[in-house]
Amino acid sequence: MTKADIPDVEYEVWPDNWSAFLLFEAMSTQWRVGMGGATGLDYNALPPVATMLGMKRREVPEVFHDIRVMEAEAMLVMSESK
Repeated sequence: MTKADIPDVEYEVWPDNWSAFLLFEAMSTQWRVGMGGATGLDYNALPPVATMLGMKRREVPEVFHDIRVMEAEAMLVMSESK
């Protein structure tokens, strides 16, 4: 894969969703995977990853719903590529 393979498209992230986006992006290596592919994010990794991003402990529950929405959409996209 080269830079030419990546579409030159920018997407705006609303300020209210920025923390959730950063956490989801940082969790990109924390997928649980089974025989059929990814089954979801490893939620055990959320608190330590959030801490490494400088998020306060009370912020994690606030962004958890957004993380789950992004996770569900990512699962759909991954299942379409099978």
